[in-house]
Amino acid sequence: MDSMVRAASLRGLPLLVDALGGDGAALLARFRVSAEALESDDAVIPSPAAGRILETAAAELGCPDLGLRLAGQQNATVLGPLALAIENSPTFGAALNTATRFLFVHSPTLTVSQIPDPAGRAGVVGLLYRGTEAEPLPPQVIDLGLGLFHRIIMLLHGGPYGLRSVHLPHAPLAPVASYTGFFGADVRFGRPDAVLRVPGGLVAMAVPGGNQVLRDIAVDYITSHFPAPGRAVTDRVHLLLSQALGTSPVRVGAIARLLRTHPRTLQRRLAAEHTTFETILDDVRRATAARLITQTDLPFVQVTAMIGLAEQSALSRASRRWFGLSPRALRATVGGPARRSRVSGHPVAQRAGAAS
Repeated sequence: MDSMVRAASLRGLPLLVDALGGDGAALLARFRVSAEALESDDAVIPSPAAGRILETAAAELGCPDLGLRLAGQQNATVLGPLALAIENSPTFGAALNTATRFLFVHSPTLTVSQIPDPAGRAGVVGLLYRGTEAEPLPPQVIDLGLGLFHRIIMLLHGGPYGLRSVHLPHAPLAPVASYTGFFGADVRFGRPDAVLRVPGGLVAMAVPGGNQVLRDIAVDYITSHFPAPGRAVTDRVHLLLSQALGTSPVRVGAIARLLRTHPRTLQRRLAAEHTTFETILDDVRRATAARLITQTDLPFVQVTAMIGLAEQSALSRASRRWFGLSPRALRATVGGPARRSRVSGHPVAQRAGAAS
């Protein structure tokens, strides 16, 4: 059975095809997809069909940069309920973590994540976009997906965000100028993965206008309506670690006891979900450290304790690995105290404080 993707992933394609001299509705009909489905936040279509539609349109219309053009017309709303959670995250790192955790709501065949810089440059990290299945993603799908990833960051940031360069696994489908013009940065082809190379400090910067109340509502809706396929144990461990970090032991044995299972059994179940206890713990520590470093004045020795590390030197090493910056440089980059005062003055924050 084919995996599925939200039909909204092709939103805007019929009009684009029409503008290029084709018949958008007829193209979709050939693949048994209605134009109305693309405007729905609930309709899904087979992922392979979505890829074939893009590749067919690009070939028949002589438009090799079709994926980039479509990405330029879209925004986060094509992600359905996930868009609200992303757009109202407190930081770009939190938005990325939300997308990493819940992109299955859009399609279980796609994933995004933060990785070390493929070029090994200090102060730079990679934002990875890839498929989850053995079959590689079609080139037009990669261009559309990474292009939309870039565009969402641009829209959240309010403009250029310091993109260093772009890596793509395929050869150029169109003149290289089409790619550099779209991304506003150097684009390198034939690389192992599709990656945006960005400043490490970006992940800790505030998302302008983010509303924690709306984000919590969106996340609650997603978790209650869209159970993650095959990640039940992972999500429970993630939640328990988030609650325990800095207040109780975060060893696998302690979490296993809370789940009333043996540590080796827990590790096997996590392995079946393609992760490990250590990976989840690192993710939780990274998200917590980003919040404490950029949104509080807490001494770094206290931040170290609150994320369950034994020595401040361990925090420094982890911060450089996570963000490409030391804790001090990261706090200076985002101007923690000044930004925090702006957040606390937000009307929603004031109402929440008055209610508590």
